[in-house]
Parts: sequence; C-alpha cells; structure tokens
Amino acid sequence: MTDLAQIFDRAFQPLEAAVAEGRIPGGVLGIVDKNGHRITRAIGSAQLVPKLRPMQDETWFDLASLTKVIFTTPRILALAEDGVIDLDAPLISVLPDLRQYDAEAWERKVTFRQCLGHQTPFPAVEPIYTYGRDPELLRAFILQREWRARDPVYSDINFILLGFALERLSAKTIRDMDPGPGFAFSAEPDASAATEDCTWRHRVLSGEVHDDNCSALQGSGHAGLFGTAASVLDFAQGLLDGTGASERSIALMRTPLSATRTHGWERPYDGWSGGSLCSPGTIGHTGFTGTGLWIDFDRGKAWTLLTNRIHPTRHFDSGIISLRQAVGDLVNGA
Repeated sequence: MTDLAQIFDRAFQPLEAAVAEGRIPGGVLGIVDKNGHRITRAIGSAQLVPKLRPMQDETWFDLASLTKVIFTTPRILALAEDGVIDLDAPLISVLPDLRQYDAEAWERKVTFRQCLGHQTPFPAVEPIYTYGRDPELLRAFILQREWRARDPVYSDINFILLGFALERLSAKTIRDMDPGPGFAFSAEPDASAATEDCTWRHRVLSGEVHDDNCSALQGSGHAGLFGTAASVLDFAQGLLDGTGASERSIALMRTPLSATRTHGWERPYDGWSGGSLCSPGTIGHTGFTGTGLWIDFDRGKAWTLLTNRIHPTRHFDSGIISLRQAVGDLVNGA
C-alpha cells in the first residue's frame, strides 16, 4: 500500500497543477490494483456557474464514451459468448431493417466485430440531434440513412448501432436496462460534476447527459452512463481479477483488431492517452467530458482520471490530452 500511495502522490501532481492553472475546474484521480488496494482523491470544483460547488471523491460524472467500454462492449461480448449473436455476422442479423430499401447497401454488410473495433466507413460523428427530438424517429433515421462511406475512423455511429442491437434483443430501451452496479443514466444535479452550458438546451448541464445525440435519442450505446470514481474502479478491478466478466470476454477486450484498437478498447500506440510507459497489456478509453480509464493487466493495476474539463464550455483548450498522458506516465514510473 505504501508503494501505491507513493505512485498516487506523484500521479496526482499534474491534476493538481491543471486545477491551479485554471485549465480545468476539478477532477478525481483513482488507482486500484488487482488485490483491491485503492486510493482516490478529489480536487477543485464540481461546478463554477451558476453556482460554486466543490469536487468530492463521491462526485458523479457523465462518463461520456466510457459508456462504450463499461456498458456496451461487455454486453455485446456476453451475447456473443452465449451464442445469441455472431461477432462476424452483419448487424442485419439483429437489425434486418438497417438500410432495408437497398439490399446491396454497404451498411448491411457491417459486422458486430467491425463496429467494436471502429473498422467501418461510418463518419466519426453526426449531429443527429439537429434532425429532431423524437427518439423513435431518430432511430429510424439512423437505420435508413444512406451514410457516405469514408476511411474507417473512431465513430460514435458504430456504438449507436450496437446499442440498437441491445435494445432490439432485450425489447427494452437502454435507459430501461440495468446500467450495472454503481452506475446510472442520470444523477442528482448537486451530486454531479457539471458539464457544459448547452447552447441548444439553454442551461448548464449537471446530472443529465451532455452528449447531444444521446440526449435526443433518450439513451444510446455510445454515451450516457454516469458513475463515480469508486464505481469505475470497481469495474476495472473486476476485469483485473476476473470477477467482472468471463475469461473469454476479457481476452477479447485485450485482443488487437488494429494497431490502435481491440474489441471496444484502445491499446497503446505512439501518442495515446495512457502515456508512453504503459505495458503492452494495457487497454484504455477516454470520454469527451474529460473522463478516462486505463487497465494494465501486465502490472495488475488500473487508474481513472475523471474531470469536468468542458465546464462551462468545450470551446477552450483544457490541455486534457497532455494531462492524461502525464498522469499515465507517473502512474507507470516516470
């Protein structure tokens, strides 16, 4: 525990500096090892406007794209292990109405595994929320739209479609599903880290999802999960000690699909968010709101950095990329 405390103290310093310099309002850093030893510490403010609130260890965060790896990926992999879906089958095996008016459409050939690894031609992001706020109409729009094919990039559309598959198979909307222990799809505003002063919802968001498309869809597979540092570390520890998912699912989360991606997760590459000193056995992911989780299986430890870096606006250079990398390097001994 003494070694963990020393690691934590040095890794906390970049977060402390970012808050002191006014680059982010606040954050929580947490580290856990496979034996369950953990430390978390909060600093700064959970909200600046329209009122000031302090950040606490127990503050709830909009986890943004961590939803992809904490919620959606494990459920898709579990369905594959149970034989409900085939990862190499096209999405139309569950979503037969995807581009249903064009039997030769490329979208009808996209597989579950390709979506997990972001190996599809879908665009990185699309302002779906600008087409209306009826969630069922927007689902139909996404399924029937003729998407312009591009070179594969990290795409929210991949996980929106995986979320549709989960909904279709369970006959429930995502927000009616169990989000998992310690997680939720909303949180008490005064217990949450505020995100943006939203230009189309006309209020500072706190405890409700920041992602515009997830908000309009009223739940989706790419964003919308809320949690605390403790719940994120619980999830990570479950993967480290094997209690949180099956051996097969964990192996797939670690299995490369490209130079930068596994099934759902990122893996170390030059310039990645976890820093330059991660072992090859590390997976990680980040969220737009300022969140991140990295799990090093080789060294038996994980760390989460949760910040509200987009409060009160995303249009500001918070230095989040270099902050994440600096924390990762210090966790790993630089």
